[in-house]
Amino acid sequence: MQRERTVGYAALTAVYLAAAAVGVGIYCLLPLPFWLSLLIADVAATVFVFLFSLLLKNASVYDPYWSVQPIVILIAYAIFTPPTAANLLPLIAVLLWGVRLTANWAYTFRGLSHQDWRYTMLAEKTGKGYFFVNFVGIHLVPTLVVYGCVLPAVFTYTEAPAFNAGSAVFFAVSVGAVLLQGTADFQMHRFRKRKTGGLIRDGLWKYSRHPNYLGEILMWWGVGLAAVCIMPERWWLLAGALANTLLFLFVSVPLADGRQSKKEGFALYKKNTRMLLPLPKRQRDEL
Repeated sequence: MQRERTVGYAALTAVYLAAAAVGVGIYCLLPLPFWLSLLIADVAATVFVFLFSLLLKNASVYDPYWSVQPIVILIAYAIFTPPTAANLLPLIAVLLWGVRLTANWAYTFRGLSHQDWRYTMLAEKTGKGYFFVNFVGIHLVPTLVVYGCVLPAVFTYTEAPAFNAGSAVFFAVSVGAVLLQGTADFQMHRFRKRKTGGLIRDGLWKYSRHPNYLGEILMWWGVGLAAVCIMPERWWLLAGALANTLLFLFVSVPLADGRQSKKEGFALYKKNTRMLLPLPKRQRDEL
């Protein structure tokens, strides 16, 4: 098992280093507005990862992309831009978020033979149409969503706006979101180690069915609003945070709840537990 994980880590590291090189190379060659060059380079790197997911017959090759992509993008801009409070704080927030999420992926990674249950389910349901679902739904759409999420932070490098208190407040929201996710991860891993099965009802999960998803949503609203506070004319940069929220509300949450619904007592658990906010809810007896 450990050997399989080690080989998997090495293979994915090589794939992602090559994908980053492809993205950076294309970005540098394109004589286009920075946001468009970045979008094309991001999609090109995604296609590169997608091709390797086909070669390895495992869509989970893409899983680390969600957390690695924003870090690579912002560090690339930071290298060539003088640091200011306006661009340094979003970078710190994204680094904290990305390191936590990547570490959580690495902790749960079982090797290249293991694929996320959602991808396997989609493959079984879509049959021959899975190639399209795999490329668009599993790879391209998430890339576009996270691109939209990180774009506000990119603009703090390209436009050099003045820092203000509002930006600091929403930086704190992003950091709080990372702490929320980290706490939810720790509690979930502790629950799984017990191997008791059933539904987790400890800590944040006692009041929220998806506290980790809430953290992901808050993270990018924090980044987006921190940028808009200092660049109010760029209000449209919040589109990424909105798309991310919709993705979780209408895709991730229903998929997760659908899987959990197979466990005994889920109907009552869902009735008595909030979807996102980790706040007590008035308990209602089963009818």
